[in-house]
Amino acid sequence: MDTDLHQNPAACYDALCARDARFDGHFFVGVTSTGIYCRPVCRVRTPKADNCRFFRLAAQAEHAGFRPCLRCRPELAPAQRHWSSVDAGDCLLLSAMQWLDHPGHWSIGDTGIGSTLQSLSAHLGITDRHLRRLFGARLGISPLQYLQTRRLLTAKQLLTDTALPMSQVALASGFGSVRRFNEVFRCAYGLQPTTLRRHPEQAADSSMALHPVLLQWRAPMHVASMLTFLADRQLAGNEAMIHGPRPGMLKAVRLETRAGSVSGWIRIRFVPERQSVTLEVSPLLWPELPQIIWRTRHWLDLDVDITQIDSVLDEDFPCGSGLRLPGSFDGFEAGVRAILGQQVTLAAGNTLTARLVAQWGTPVETPASSVSIAFPDPETLAHADPSRMGSLGITKQRQTAIIALSRACADGKLRLEPGGDPDTTVTQLMALPGIGPWTAQYIAMRALHWSDAWLPGDAAVRNALCGRQPPLSPDHLAQRWRPWRSYAVVRAWAMGTSTRNRHDTA
Repeated sequence: MDTDLHQNPAACYDALCARDARFDGHFFVGVTSTGIYCRPVCRVRTPKADNCRFFRLAAQAEHAGFRPCLRCRPELAPAQRHWSSVDAGDCLLLSAMQWLDHPGHWSIGDTGIGSTLQSLSAHLGITDRHLRRLFGARLGISPLQYLQTRRLLTAKQLLTDTALPMSQVALASGFGSVRRFNEVFRCAYGLQPTTLRRHPEQAADSSMALHPVLLQWRAPMHVASMLTFLADRQLAGNEAMIHGPRPGMLKAVRLETRAGSVSGWIRIRFVPERQSVTLEVSPLLWPELPQIIWRTRHWLDLDVDITQIDSVLDEDFPCGSGLRLPGSFDGFEAGVRAILGQQVTLAAGNTLTARLVAQWGTPVETPASSVSIAFPDPETLAHADPSRMGSLGITKQRQTAIIALSRACADGKLRLEPGGDPDTTVTQLMALPGIGPWTAQYIAMRALHWSDAWLPGDAAVRNALCGRQPPLSPDHLAQRWRPWRSYAVVRAWAMGTSTRNRHDTA
């Protein structure tokens, strides 16, 4: 997908007329006759070309004075997430936007905005001034305007899809008070926040059940392969697959919040005909819904532009279109599971992990009796007794690796989440005892959701290279598949399990 598509009005208008889902999230259209901006898949009557202005980002449309459409809901559009830029400025900008998208980085209140932007500058290793110059030159908006749009669109989704009290909506969206939230919302959108409630009684009754939150993806997506991947790695006591017309998973989770650790459950269901996933969470987790949405989108790889990847990988994997890169809901969990899965079968790794969770996990009450415990936190495993690990069948080498990883994460020296620098993270991981190149790359692929991890010693990758005419070396393919080598690995894994129908996607 051309990232400069928004600079070609004729092509954008053609995509708008076709309501092509492949372009969803790549641009937004502002309609001058209404003052509203929409996604290209919006089902309203197509406006005249002369009345359309096209923007790469929702923040740009709002900066130009347009308000979000209440029908297509721009906050549901798949985000732009890729590692394919080579220009240093573009790489910095993409890293900055991805960092600002993370609700966990939003400091509370107006003074907190300044703190957020200072933290971002420090994270990128640049000055505040250069950060503002970068956004202004490349996007025509400031970092503050981008962040404000992210917060407002998050609030808009919470108002529409949940029964959270207004005070919790304001807090979850990064506002310090309801008064300030109401003021900013009215100024930006010309609406009272309460007008977005689906039912008037929601505003007064916080005990109402949470509506399933809709998370949309950009087509095509091979839903069956994602479900198979999750089912093959299902962790007894922590996860359970859901079968039927809306398949999915129920999972017990633990989150670190500003107020401390909180545990609960999440339930995801795939709805292929709507190109979406529905998300439900336990009441205790409602205030953390923005963070849960962010984690789930990365976990299920909902934002990727798969057509861009197909253009690189289709020649070698012609039946792989729609295969996504499964990430992780909890990066620390992905790291521990990778260590326990070293040099054993998938089933054996699952068994060892389930034993560890049963021993040190956090009890959680969920809708299913088979799901009752959340994965342990880094602090707990950092102080775990190695002899107790040994009694579970975990070897000394893995005991040492798990405790070292846990201590690094508990101390904040190692952050396993999307947006982290993959090269730095891989180096940090390999410095830990018991973690080699394959494990470090695999953790970066899953926990950081890194698109370009490379597992040359992986058996499925080796098998995928066999029998090619002319023979191609791993080093040759490693360059040919950049920057999507993680997706090549996923397609090699899929080739090793079954032959999939190219059209079995959604």
